[in-house]
Amino acid sequence: MHAHCCVTGSGRYLLGMTDSPLSVGLIGAGFLARARAAAWRKIAGAEVTAVCSRTPARAASFAGDEGVPIAAADLDELLSREDIEAVDVCVPNRAHREVVECAAQAGKHILCTKPMAAYVGQDMEGEPDTAAVGAVDRAVMMEVAVADAEAMVRAARERDVVLSYAENWIHAPSIQRAAGLVASSGGSLLEMRGWESHSGSHSEYSMQWLHAGGGALLRLGAHPIGAMLYLKREEGLQRDGSAILPVSVSAEVADLTQNAALDDETCRVARGWVDVENWGCCVISFSDGSRGVAYGSDNKLGGMQSKLELSGSNFHLECNLSPNDMLRAYASDEGVFEGEYLMEKLDSAAGWSTPMTDESWSSGQFAMLEDFRDAVRGGSTPRSDGELGLAVTRVVYAAYLSAAEGRRVDL
Repeated sequence: MHAHCCVTGSGRYLLGMTDSPLSVGLIGAGFLARARAAAWRKIAGAEVTAVCSRTPARAASFAGDEGVPIAAADLDELLSREDIEAVDVCVPNRAHREVVECAAQAGKHILCTKPMAAYVGQDMEGEPDTAAVGAVDRAVMMEVAVADAEAMVRAARERDVVLSYAENWIHAPSIQRAAGLVASSGGSLLEMRGWESHSGSHSEYSMQWLHAGGGALLRLGAHPIGAMLYLKREEGLQRDGSAILPVSVSAEVADLTQNAALDDETCRVARGWVDVENWGCCVISFSDGSRGVAYGSDNKLGGMQSKLELSGSNFHLECNLSPNDMLRAYASDEGVFEGEYLMEKLDSAAGWSTPMTDESWSSGQFAMLEDFRDAVRGGSTPRSDGELGLAVTRVVYAAYLSAAEGRRVDL
């Protein structure tokens, strides 16, 4: 998917003046792109028109499987198409900056998957190896990752295109309802606790800093971090027009599967992490004195758990993205619901479970795409914008620096 950024575009379209569906180009043809294609099919007023990949044959196969009309030969070809208004960036972390800058130059509106930026050795000469990347000073990692995120925000601003940071938690119905209740309470949000946990990824790419740019704190903890930054920003803007911002971070990270007592027979969570954590926790201090505690963990069996608790001066709210009790099921053995999808990362279908009625709805995926569509069509700022993606990048890498140096890091 090499790009020379040679295409040009006319910038922002005349928004809100057309009844035609938003034409989206998918950049990437992997697992995430397939999930996003399925979600876009359910969004009124939008359609995936084209797809591209580093491998043209893979893009062609994807287009055939997903019913996408056009398989572009490469990124340049997709971005040069005048019928593509927006792109959904579903590529590995190391390619985010290049792809976003090229898309902005081409005048395309951009939805960029999280994390918006990550450190994967992009400042090194030649082809970096795993050991070298993982050993880089965390202060350097933070500087490089934040600079990439800043460049992406700047590129979109200069070309006057929408840049949306694809953080689905912010759009989840439970969190949006909670945000409304916080605003109506008249109180102050004092403490936030959020986490996402499951039994871990078995992908080799998630286990190396070279490919992932971090471990559980980045892959999983970025969700509650993003939600907390969003909620405090909105609280401040609604109260006096000034965002409440994160001012410092302290953190710890670890690979809990390094426990010498573990063996392959009794350990059911993913093992084999090379140089990234499978557990990370950070405390975020905000400019109004409030606190947020966020963590990500690859050490939980029983399916995905995504939760956010909000404690205020006159309220307490609990957001259960996953699991939730809209439906509970009991199976006497593994084969009772054979062939049925129950929930993400569920390691056993026997016993009690909470089959998700529609994960894309409850996790905020649908609303995230609708918000992006509306921002493009209406010329508005998306709820989860590039500035928020930049802020999450800064907090996550400040957390890595804090954990490495054993101190609180001021932002």
